[in-house]
Amino acid sequence: MQKVAPGVAVAVTRALLLFSLLLLLASQPARGAVLPVERADALYHSYDGGGINISGPAVLVRKSITDSLSASAKYYVDTISSASIDVEVILGASRYEEERVENSFTLDYLQHKTLISLGYTNSKENDFLADTISFSVSQDMFGDLTTVSMGYAYGSNKVGKTGDPSFSAESRFDNFSTSVSQILTKNLIVALAFDVTSDAGFLNNPYRKIRYIDPNDSNNFILDSEVYPKTRTSTALAVRGRYFLPYHAALYAEYRLFQDSWGINSNNFEVGYTQPFAEHWKANLHVRNYSQSSASFYSDLFPYANAQNFMARDKELSTYTNLSFGFGISYEFSGSETGFIDKSSINFKYDMLNIIYKDFRDARQTAYASGSEPLYRLNANVMQLFFSLWF
Repeated sequence: MQKVAPGVAVAVTRALLLFSLLLLLASQPARGAVLPVERADALYHSYDGGGINISGPAVLVRKSITDSLSASAKYYVDTISSASIDVEVILGASRYEEERVENSFTLDYLQHKTLISLGYTNSKENDFLADTISFSVSQDMFGDLTTVSMGYAYGSNKVGKTGDPSFSAESRFDNFSTSVSQILTKNLIVALAFDVTSDAGFLNNPYRKIRYIDPNDSNNFILDSEVYPKTRTSTALAVRGRYFLPYHAALYAEYRLFQDSWGINSNNFEVGYTQPFAEHWKANLHVRNYSQSSASFYSDLFPYANAQNFMARDKELSTYTNLSFGFGISYEFSGSETGFIDKSSINFKYDMLNIIYKDFRDARQTAYASGSEPLYRLNANVMQLFFSLWF
């Protein structure tokens, strides 16, 4: 019998109660709102940085079933080839390859001014299996100037370890989200979003190691397994705004504040500019700055074995900043003569990331004593090429 993660019954009960509430809200009389537009997207994505190469295709199709019901399906593939700093420190120069396949399905139901969404996502890797269910409701009000949304998602994960068939672990999460979008003027839209996520179970990577000073040689280190807390609660608050300029361009900005029970605090600020030009072209430029503090149990180098109850050396839990620049360009085609296709577009997006770690060192640099290696920096390039059509 398949083992059921603790808390599944509680999560399913919450989800059913929430879904009942969504149906109740949808029964309230009102008019307006529309289903998401019918469209199809084909995407190729690529990430190259820090010794990691990720690429693959994705396909998304959304189609209306009736005037009040639509469905969408997504197929997404990541082919990963990695000789990252973590892999090199632990395994030497070995490179590993794996593939992640994600399938998702969403139903959207429209009742007057209320839009209800039900989704399921399945993600598979050779050592990781994830299932997520989600519900959300969006309600237009006050003359369609205000949109209020709330949602719930539950995820259940099974964690394995390649080369160790005896290893098996589980984790889960509950996510609650709410947002309010407000049209303030004919040119200005602002939104406020709040998320709470609770994680439980095996929350670390079974391959990643911490390091501590070799008691027999202080210039060297010894590797050991990470030890994480079994729970984590995080909250995020975001404020977004978009201002439409008279010449059809738009400015947008976002500020996001995050904190969790592991002691991580982060700030994210992004600004961007969108400009149509010629007859069918559109360009976008944006810059993003992200910074965070480290987890309370993180250390690049521990003084000795079992120095703390919890120990981590994941660079994503360290103190770092990330400055990224990006641009996008798209060309929109007219509809087909048959009338089946309303319009279509081809789009290209590129982002350049520069991540500076403040307390994570490059342990591959063996010419240095342990703890005095240069701080690690990561540069990455992210590209997306996708084609969209509306029908």
